Amino acid sequence: MNLFQGESPVLSHIIVYPIKSLDGVEVTKVALSPGGTLRHDREFAIVDTEGNWVNGKRYPQLHRIRATFDLMSRTTTLRVQGSDTATTFHLDEDRSHLTTWLSDFLSMTVTLQQNQHQGFPDDPKAYGPTVVSTATLLEMTHWYAKVAMPLLEVRQRFRTNLEIAAVPAFWEDHLYGDAPDRPVDFQIGSVYLQGINPCQRCIVPTRHPLTGEVLPDFKPQFIAQRSATLPANVARSRLNHFYRLAVNTRISPSEAGKILRIGDAVTLKETSRAAC
Repeated sequence: MNLFQGESPVLSHIIVYPIKSLDGVEVTKVALSPGGTLRHDREFAIVDTEGNWVNGKRYPQLHRIRATFDLMSRTTTLRVQGSDTATTFHLDEDRSHLTTWLSDFLSMTVTLQQNQHQGFPDDPKAYGPTVVSTATLLEMTHWYAKVAMPLLEVRQRFRTNLEIAAVPAFWEDHLYGDAPDRPVDFQIGSVYLQGINPCQRCIVPTRHPLTGEVLPDFKPQFIAQRSATLPANVARSRLNHFYRLAVNTRISPSEAGKILRIGDAVTLKETSRAAC
């Protein structure tokens, strides 16, 4: 089966999230970490005094933190949505001041954990970057008739790392096999990846990414549309429910140090293409 239909799929967006649950930053290239993840992605996690993640799933007020990052200088600038007051912190040298700012905002004591080897992925078995097609995100801008949902907002709601252009909507559903033990091998530039499973979504996409306000019919409308638009040749059994979007991947640690760049070609191994 020719998944590309004469197109030339390319990597069109790379987004990393240096502090888990806070805003992401677009980059034009990124290296692979020793643990098979994108360097800087979820490098830090906010944790409470018991070591539990303080994330957007459990603490919707985190949506109101605006964070920008300068990855070269290792700084982040934080402010609260609606406020003009911003504070810049060095991620290493100002760690105590940064955690004080977060603790004051959350009205609870938190610290930052750091993992430069692999970061803090949600899925320990499919720990690589999440992958989606830009056409899929564009398709979803039409799913909610009662509200305007531009592409940027959809992108912010689903917080996916890698976007693929020049492919149709939901093309990424071909990047996982028809059984859990049948990953799909593919390549972006010089980097080899395995597509493992469709990503199970949490409550976060139902909330506005800047305010945390919940869109009441977001999930049922998403499920109805997702079921209706799943490509016919994708095994529906891989989605035990239809609140899934994008693909979780795995990358061998042997790929560490390789670079992903905007414009890199995306190719499937012939064996994987034949299996679809």
